[in-house]
Amino acid sequence: MRNKKTQKRIGELPPRYSFMLNPYETERLSKCPSCNQLTKLRKFALFIHIFNMGAVSLGKTCRFCPYCELIMAHQDELEHELAKNLTFINPEAIGKDYFVVGTVDMKVWRKGLKVGNDLDTVLKNTADFKKYFDLIVEPGGWYPAGK
Repeated sequence: MRNKKTQKRIGELPPRYSFMLNPYETERLSKCPSCNQLTKLRKFALFIHIFNMGAVSLGKTCRFCPYCELIMAHQDELEHELAKNLTFINPEAIGKDYFVVGTVDMKVWRKGLKVGNDLDTVLKNTADFKKYFDLIVEPGGWYPAGK
């Protein structure tokens, strides 16, 4: 576990929300894996770092648990949106590794769609995620005793 004093942040806003990337195409998160409450659909401006390319902010509708403040993005949908947008920005970056850093303030993100934003403005209005969660799905069925 990293010490909070040595942990580096990208955005200048205080950390907000937790994040989970769902790698399973057959699993849709209609209920929060943490508290088992129904999730809502909500649009977020995700700040994504693409390795050996740079950063991009992407408007994406994700599953959201307001009780746990957990954003859940489906990996297949996120990668499809990234590929669609990178086709115009930088086609060579499609398929590269990426890391979802946090969320950008929606007002700043919307303004950037019209007039563009420089990286400094985006970083000043970005909040890193507080915590990252991994989704592990155990298929149902019969298992031998002890497993």
